[in-house]
Amino acid sequence: MLTAFRTFAKSRWAIGLLVVLALALLVTGGTQLDVLANLGPKHVVSAGDRSVGQAEFRDEMDRILQQSQEQAGRALTFEELIGQGGLVQYLQQRSQQLGFLNWAWQAGIRPGKELVLRQIRQAPGFFDSVTGKFDENQYRNKLAENKATPEMFEAQLRDQYITQHYGSALGAGMRLPRIYGAVLASQVLETRDGRWFTVTQAMAGKAAAPTDAQLTAFMNQNATELRLPESRTASVVLFDDRAAAAPISEARIEERFNFRRDALSLPERRTFVTLTAPNRAAADNIAAALRAGQTPAAVASANNIQPADYADTPRSALGDPAIAAAVFGLAANEVSAPVQASVGFVVAKVTAITPGRAATLAEVREQVIQELRTEDARAAVYRRVEAYEKARQDGKTLDVAVRETGARIIQVPAIRQDGKLRNGQDINPPLPPQLVQTMWTLGKGAESEVIDMGQGQYFVVRVDEVMPAALPPLEAIRAPLAEQWALRENVRLLTTRANALAARVRGGEDLAAVAASAGATLQTGTGLNRQSVQSYGQGVIAGMFSSGRGEMFSQQNTADSFVIGRIDRITPASAVLAAPVAEQFRQRMAGDNVNAVGELALKDAATRSKAHYDEALARATLGLPAEAPATAAGAAAPGRPAPAQGQ
Repeated sequence: MLTAFRTFAKSRWAIGLLVVLALALLVTGGTQLDVLANLGPKHVVSAGDRSVGQAEFRDEMDRILQQSQEQAGRALTFEELIGQGGLVQYLQQRSQQLGFLNWAWQAGIRPGKELVLRQIRQAPGFFDSVTGKFDENQYRNKLAENKATPEMFEAQLRDQYITQHYGSALGAGMRLPRIYGAVLASQVLETRDGRWFTVTQAMAGKAAAPTDAQLTAFMNQNATELRLPESRTASVVLFDDRAAAAPISEARIEERFNFRRDALSLPERRTFVTLTAPNRAAADNIAAALRAGQTPAAVASANNIQPADYADTPRSALGDPAIAAAVFGLAANEVSAPVQASVGFVVAKVTAITPGRAATLAEVREQVIQELRTEDARAAVYRRVEAYEKARQDGKTLDVAVRETGARIIQVPAIRQDGKLRNGQDINPPLPPQLVQTMWTLGKGAESEVIDMGQGQYFVVRVDEVMPAALPPLEAIRAPLAEQWALRENVRLLTTRANALAARVRGGEDLAAVAASAGATLQTGTGLNRQSVQSYGQGVIAGMFSSGRGEMFSQQNTADSFVIGRIDRITPASAVLAAPVAEQFRQRMAGDNVNAVGELALKDAATRSKAHYDEALARATLGLPAEAPATAAGAAAPGRPAPAQGQ
């Protein structure tokens, strides 16, 4: 598929948009038309009949933010996420994507519904782990886990088919001229002869130990890289309940059991098989065959479909209410009428029924006790939180309130905004991102409100010290700094020595004589090609193929050596050998050419669909301040690309 059509999917922005299955308005002017336009729904991205509204855009960005935080291992803000033009880049890609898909649909590139459903039924992510076959409930559950619906996923598959089919057609109809491959083949098969010598660090000398003045100057020159970021220390108030668990009375145990009896009991379970047909007529035939006594396996084979077997399955495990109602409305060995599902029509046959069984207190006693203890612990924590808040409202300090309520304080060492220690080392275990994020919303000495982290966990944070970004003391980094200074000085000495020797060769002195004066050995190479890097080094090959016959070269070969040489002979490629190689190169370059044409097609389709985006509305949807980027005269309004000429 075309790179142009994969750019969006490969970008970091697309991570939050695509469903993973083992497996995204500065109103100017004051005319009456502008007022009327504001009466309708506002879209962040629009392209013909397609659009992304504020709610959908916020959902996409929330998914992107969440997954970016998981990858970064720390809390992120929308400002960080969209920094350095990231929001505009995302909006441009999204508008081009919608513009192309709108144009393609209008042009008649429309995959059939059966094609999409067949693809869904073949997706391994929707197969039952036991039967290895497509499972309607697995399908719905997988989508629900990724906050998607069957309608959303099927629309994505249709869009994917549109993109793939257009890209395949574009690639199949384009061929590059043979001269393109011939040029590269001639370069690859050309060989050269030459002589050279190597200038080493020993010939140039090594730097002496640096003085404190030199290290200080070097540190100031590299202040950006060496400066330690701002760090903060904090006191964190925890309200966790550390007291021994109090005994649970028998009356409470019985009361809770009676209240939860139905949920704790075993529900009725059924063993059945379902067969999914693409249309109602086929489903009617399947139902008739099952009622006639044919086995589900035989009926499935005759209709070229895969049966889905369910063993001892409760009603709650079925994601489709219609299928659940049909299955649990049957008697043993009964066959249902066809039930319309999202991926076709389902026929079910029940083979066994296991009645439900009411739970007894003896069976679930420990479970009930543990449930009550968890509730008691959370209630104790919440009482402590309420007592702390009342003490603070009464004017007591944080330390006094903590002491009176039985909470405890944990000291957080100096950390950076990314949650690491000041020296860049990780904290083990890592701090919760919500805690770190809260620390950077407070000034020195400021205290947060009580923050609910869920699951009965609360905390308060006080920032104790704020250490601004600063260069570390010289003594703290003397050894690594001296090492880097020496590396820089050695490079300078080596470069100066190599340049002086190269100037002598360039001035007409004999190459062998210059090599001998430097104590170097003159080397000779014949038949060198561009693939000889491993044998001779990058500098030798770069020099040999960068100049003409009789010319000299000087190139860095390794981190601590240069090569100085002269090209003696150039042998062009043989036409007989170059022909097949040229064809191989032509085929490789064809893909790049198709990609370039595909990018133009993508942009043109977006222009035809009048695709545009509203950066100001996007920022407002994310709760960010409006930023009106400077635009040149005649440019589009902020957030909207200028229309193409002739549009």
